Amino acid sequence: MKILQMTATFGKLEHETLRLEPGLTVIQAPNEWGKSTWCAFLCAMLYGLDTRAKSTKGSLADKERYAPWSGSPMEGRLEVEWQGRPITIERRTRGRVPLGEFRAYETDSGIPVPELTAANCGQMLTGVEQSVFRRAGFLRLADLPVTQDEALRRRLNALVTAGDESGETALLEQKLRDLKNKCRYNRSGLLPQAEEQRRELEGKKQELEALARQREEILCRLGELEQTQQALENHRAALSYAEARQVEQLRLQAQRELELVCARRETLEALHPDGEEARRKLDALQAIREEWRVLRLERERTPRRDTVPPAFLRYGAERNLEADAARYTKLKPLTVLCALGALTALMAGAALAVWGWPVPGGIFLGAGVLGLAGALWCAVRAAVLRREYGSGSPEQWRRDLEQYGRACRLEERSAAVRKRAEELWGHIPPEEAEGVWRKEVELQRDLDSARSEERRCRDRLAALGPAQDTAPPVPEDSLTLNREETEAALAETARERGRLQNLLGQCQGAMEALGTQRRLDEQITGVNRRIRALEDTYNALSLALDTLSRARQELQRRFAPRITRRAGELMVTLTQGRYERLSWGEDFSLATGAVGEDTLRSALWRSDGTADQLYLALRLAVAEELTPDAPLILDDALVRFDDKRLESALGLLQEEAEHRQVILFTCQSREKELLKAMQRD
Repeated sequence: MKILQMTATFGKLEHETLRLEPGLTVIQAPNEWGKSTWCAFLCAMLYGLDTRAKSTKGSLADKERYAPWSGSPMEGRLEVEWQGRPITIERRTRGRVPLGEFRAYETDSGIPVPELTAANCGQMLTGVEQSVFRRAGFLRLADLPVTQDEALRRRLNALVTAGDESGETALLEQKLRDLKNKCRYNRSGLLPQAEEQRRELEGKKQELEALARQREEILCRLGELEQTQQALENHRAALSYAEARQVEQLRLQAQRELELVCARRETLEALHPDGEEARRKLDALQAIREEWRVLRLERERTPRRDTVPPAFLRYGAERNLEADAARYTKLKPLTVLCALGALTALMAGAALAVWGWPVPGGIFLGAGVLGLAGALWCAVRAAVLRREYGSGSPEQWRRDLEQYGRACRLEERSAAVRKRAEELWGHIPPEEAEGVWRKEVELQRDLDSARSEERRCRDRLAALGPAQDTAPPVPEDSLTLNREETEAALAETARERGRLQNLLGQCQGAMEALGTQRRLDEQITGVNRRIRALEDTYNALSLALDTLSRARQELQRRFAPRITRRAGELMVTLTQGRYERLSWGEDFSLATGAVGEDTLRSALWRSDGTADQLYLALRLAVAEELTPDAPLILDDALVRFDDKRLESALGLLQEEAEHRQVILFTCQSREKELLKAMQRD
């Protein structure tokens, strides 16, 4: 394959085109010109862009790192010559997938090339996978040391052990190893899985046997509980029979009591007692007696009517008393005043008569007599009032009049009470009437009690219910529990049976889920057969791998030096004979020996430039074997070479360019200058 032209909208490249020539092409450009971008673009066009890669803190994913700076969709076109015909490869962005649309066609005719697809384009054109191409035909300064890769290891191992780049031997060995791992690999192999399945089946069988034993124990316990429940129910029936007999006796007793009470009630009703009327009369008699007692007490505290003053017997005593009291109050000072005036007039008349004045003396004497007569009249009138009222104090008159009014009212009340009593007992003596009434009340009370007793007996008889014909329990009861203890025992038995029934259901469900013992035995037998077959297969695969390993080792002894020898030749040329021995380990590590050194030393002991030259020799040897028809791309791979070794490297690249395309990107001008000098020479 030869690359003719690349057109890219990729990273900083915006619709830019890069044309290449057959043979050795040196592209010298300063830093940040886009050399690494063109290299990344070439890999993306050949193998596609990994859109699943994610950016990390220390690096960017290619889909983000090479997103067009202009914001345009990522796209590109690659024109190559493949199998003698020009081919154009196009990739465009589809939706949100960068370079997700692929197209390959013949450049001249536009006829599609069906054998090239987005997935296999790079491998078809270069002959190797992307990881192998990056480690063999795509050389960058940062990636110059060859690192391990499974695809590269497979191809190199196949090449050096069997001389066949197709990798059939390695693939066969890998398939055998995969089959062996498939048979037994930790816990994921078929054998561990089958053994685990056998352990699970044996565990299920043991669990099934344990569940069967548990089921038998539960059934036995349920049988015992069934017998216990029957005994308790028989005992409850015995208790019910005894209670029914007792209730029947109570019912007969209540029936006899009802008959007696009914007879007594009928006898009392035949007497027709009127207890309410008798009770009313007794209450009235009691009220009269109580009122008579109160009147007697009041009469003892009240004076008799025949001892009161005569003035109270007149009509309108209250009104006359106030007038007499006012008159009596005036008469007392008037009597004293008349007496004093009469004495004064008599004394003055006597004195005038003695002194010789008879006429004035006679007048004063007459006035004195009239005064004495007035005083006497007032005294007599006051004495009459005192006699009529019995005292000389109007206040006492009022008190006596109030007591007299109480005595009169007491007499009136006594007469009214006497009249009610006569109306109450009529012509019967009070003691005899009271006895009759009390007898009527007692009869009514007895009748009411008989009626109440009758109702109570009827309610009791109704509560006992009708007569029931109950039979004694069978078999004979031997328990001694009471009703409450029996019900509690039955409830506990029912709860225990329910719990055991649930446990039995769970046990049976678990047994059904596990399957029958016969089925488990058949499965265990089948698994054992499978284990024996897998063990036979595993042993056969182990024997085949051992045989293949011995054959590979034999072939390796024949063909392993091939690529190492070519790398050593290139190393001698690059280092101008400084290093003459080279060893390449299975981990792709290099060890070299310089002239005069007795032992080989790792590339880590060499200078950076020398290490680059050693790995370049190895890469060129690998590229010659794995990618003989693919272009050889070098991106600043020679920057740490000195001038002499750079000249040797350019010479090797010129030889390589005779049968393949070589593209050298460099940021220095000395490569071109050395090439020109070499061409002049």
